Amino acid sequence: MRERLAPAVHDAVWGCGGRPVPPEHWHLTVAFLGAVPAARVAELAVLASAAAYAAAAPEAGLELSLARLADWPQSQVLCVLPIEPPTALGRLARALTDSLSAAGFVPDLKPFRAHVTVARKVTRPSEPRPLRVVRWRFERFALVESRTLPRGAVYSVVETYPLCSGA
Repeated sequence: MRERLAPAVHDAVWGCGGRPVPPEHWHLTVAFLGAVPAARVAELAVLASAAAYAAAAPEAGLELSLARLADWPQSQVLCVLPIEPPTALGRLARALTDSLSAAGFVPDLKPFRAHVTVARKVTRPSEPRPLRVVRWRFERFALVESRTLPRGAVYSVVETYPLCSGA
């Protein structure tokens, strides 16, 4: 999928004045917590596992149609948004948010939209615009730790979970 998405977003990424996120780091963000103490990361893994079970998709995985670029000025990111996220993805996002909130974590309070970040530190935002539709299939989801370093964001997979009850 990344190899199909890269040419679709190339001009926008290089024209935004920001720092491109390398395609190998592209991922679909479903829930965002912000800063979390390192001592609580293991607890997050348990909660994510419970949410995955609660939101299990009856089918094997999810397929998204990514078809719109959007700049988010407050976050200074350029991202790709799906046309209409599958119902199972909404269930997963709600299950994650509910279990995290119940455990005392504070999820981002802004209305959340699943997205793929393709550039950070955007200095020349533009209007949302369509792009050639790229389909991306997901069989699993992951708890990912993101650390911001001077050279850019570094992502580390903490744990992965199947997106269907039979996996």
